[in-house]
Amino acid sequence: MRGVLRAEPLWVETFTGLRMRQFERLLKVVRERGGNGPGGGRPWRLPLAERVLLVAVYYRTNLTMRQLAPLFGCSPATVCRVIQRLRPLLALEPAPRPVADVERLWIVDGTLIPVRDRKVGASSRNYRFSANVQVIIDADTKLVVATARPAPGNRADARVWRESGLAEQCQGVTVLGDGAYINTGLVVPHRKRPGRALLPGEEADNAEHRRVRARVEHAFARMKHFKILRDCRQRGNGLHHAVQAVAHMHNLALAT
Repeated sequence: MRGVLRAEPLWVETFTGLRMRQFERLLKVVRERGGNGPGGGRPWRLPLAERVLLVAVYYRTNLTMRQLAPLFGCSPATVCRVIQRLRPLLALEPAPRPVADVERLWIVDGTLIPVRDRKVGASSRNYRFSANVQVIIDADTKLVVATARPAPGNRADARVWRESGLAEQCQGVTVLGDGAYINTGLVVPHRKRPGRALLPGEEADNAEHRRVRARVEHAFARMKHFKILRDCRQRGNGLHHAVQAVAHMHNLALAT
């Protein structure tokens, strides 16, 4: 059975949204992380470049494994094994620590991602079983800095933030959040009090806060071009690996 898709510029750019040089950088990372495995066992049917392409196409299109198999000329079982083997290796690279004398501004927000795994998600305000995923981006570069492990979608952003461990990665950095992050130590908008209108200066502060914080919403919109983040069928750590891989590819698309 001969597959249709190959790790060539036309198919890479069409099915992943990455240019060929961006895909090659992703491939290099996977290879350096041991994507070819220790060796000694039965060789893979597909070369590493096509296996990485398979995982990227899966995240981008959210096709089923039965639909992906004929595109790559392999069985659905092989597609499943490739995804299970490579998905942790596409994870977002850890962000470098901020330089002490350089002021950085990061933005955090949570997004709800529909999931099928009832152990990961919960019935939430979008009337679906969803998971709450916290994402931090750099306000200047718009690159994703870090993502947290998914939490049930019925939990408030402030609670998920406190339990995520992301705060430890933000030491020495100013972080913006929306009004849901009150009393978390983040920079949040001024709140209206009963019987007290906002002062003119506070209104201007809130307008600027909204303008800057909108960048994280734009990042979510770009990340959700990968349809795995619109309806994740993966179980267990599958959603976490998907978010990490999509964030990595999002950064590659912006940085190069």
